[in-house]
Amino acid sequence: MQMVAASKMRRTQDKMRQGKPYSERIRSVISHLANSNAEYRHPFMQEREVKRVGFIIVSSDRGLCGGLNVNLFRSVVKQIAECDAKGIECDLGVIGNKAAPFFRSIGGNIVSVMNDVGEAPALADLIGGIRVMLEAYADGKIDRLYLASNEFENTMTQKPVVRQILPLDPTEDDSYQHRWDYIYEPDARQLIEGLILRFVESQVFQAVVENGACEQAAKMIAMKNATENAAKLIDELQLIYNNARQAAITQEIAEIVSGAAAV
Repeated sequence: MQMVAASKMRRTQDKMRQGKPYSERIRSVISHLANSNAEYRHPFMQEREVKRVGFIIVSSDRGLCGGLNVNLFRSVVKQIAECDAKGIECDLGVIGNKAAPFFRSIGGNIVSVMNDVGEAPALADLIGGIRVMLEAYADGKIDRLYLASNEFENTMTQKPVVRQILPLDPTEDDSYQHRWDYIYEPDARQLIEGLILRFVESQVFQAVVENGACEQAAKMIAMKNATENAAKLIDELQLIYNNARQAAITQEIAEIVSGAAAV
């Protein structure tokens, strides 16, 4: 299982790297838009009073991957608890087989479920769940939307991250602070609306692909640790067995010698 996970990890890493340039570039464009004086302010760019928030949570389809899902769920539960303390309700859109049972068990309000995304996810399989959350935001049912997933730092480290994707969050990066705007052709509203939709879809899709790489890396490490622990346990049990066997042999020899001496 360790070798299989290592093989799959290379493929998922390649897929993650292929999608990253697009994801980072569209995030850069969106950061400029959020900081600029755009001639059209889309509802997804406007802050409003927060009464209800939504979370898109990306989990794995299978277990045996250490604390990957547990650490992510713990981060989301912490955020939900903070919202509850402020009287803010939460809606959850979950991706992957592991998320729905966990959040149902703690009483989470799940509004969309996308299971069995597989090792080669397609955007078409995710759009339905994404649109549920986008329509809820557009209709005013939720006032903020967060994306929770694992980020791949390296083979040994996967970091759970919960970040805001709606409304567009102006970045503190100095390179985006000069308030310039794009020239829109033919229509600012049409272009910005399409761009924001592509941005949200790309961020969720990239999060799913990256979470897949995290899953295989975590599974590889977990199986490696399991193999080492099993080998250690076998050595300990072998020692106990040898000691017991030696004690039994010694006892038998002592009985034979005692019987011979009695005769």
